[in-house]
Amino acid sequence: MRFRACCLLSTAIAMGLALQNAGAEDNMVHGAMSTSKFVNFPGLPTCLTLSVQHGDPSNGPSVILAKFAKGCAVPWHWHTADEQLMIVSGSGKVEMKDSPAASVRSGDYVLLPAKHPHQFTCVAACTLFIAPSGAFDIHYVDKDGKEISPDEALKSKMKAPLKKGIENVA
Repeated sequence: MRFRACCLLSTAIAMGLALQNAGAEDNMVHGAMSTSKFVNFPGLPTCLTLSVQHGDPSNGPSVILAKFAKGCAVPWHWHTADEQLMIVSGSGKVEMKDSPAASVRSGDYVLLPAKHPHQFTCVAACTLFIAPSGAFDIHYVDKDGKEISPDEALKSKMKAPLKKGIENVA
């Protein structure tokens, strides 16, 4: 069973998410955080909000500004496209299957290869840019790597306490 966030992106856009495209490729794009419209996104934890800064995440590469509350976590998942994270503020922990966990802070960069299961936990309120190399989708997986629904993934994550020691990342 496959669950895709592409459809969720269309829903979010239909709900009034304003795409801030420059139109022509030769125009400068400026997205001020103070005027960005942040919304909750279906299929993602409600402890984070997103604002599309450039592109159309349902159709191709884009830049998305995300705000995470302290303790907010996106459970194990993967994307069809590569995902780049650029940490603006706060601190967090990125884990990828078969790789050591990485503590991230303001100014850090992370590249998560396509189709590699990973998760992100915000330790201190986080703001970061997410830049997928193609259409943004999300495929949640269980501990065995089997794809599960967003509802199942998010329900199980809400019950899981913040791991001991993670608060020392900040």
